[in-house]
Amino acid sequence: MKRNYPRLTQPLIRRDGELTPASWDEAISAATAGLSRYSGHSFGFLSCSKATNETNYIAQKWARMVMSSNNIDSCNRT
Repeated sequence: MKRNYPRLTQPLIRRDGELTPASWDEAISAATAGLSRYSGHSFGFLSCSKATNETNYIAQKWARMVMSSNNIDSCNRT
């Protein structure tokens, strides 16, 4: 059974437990603040072995350079 959900037309930020509309600058700032709490051993990144090499490269580069974590797995061993 297919459900029709309305598409998001702008970013949402959780304020006081409720999702409220926000500007892109507010949303990026909120995401940056949330991600800055995690780094190194407290962060892990999973990617997909069916993704392109380029996608997996960007994923590992982001995990290592931005999040300071070597905890990345793309299941490319199979």
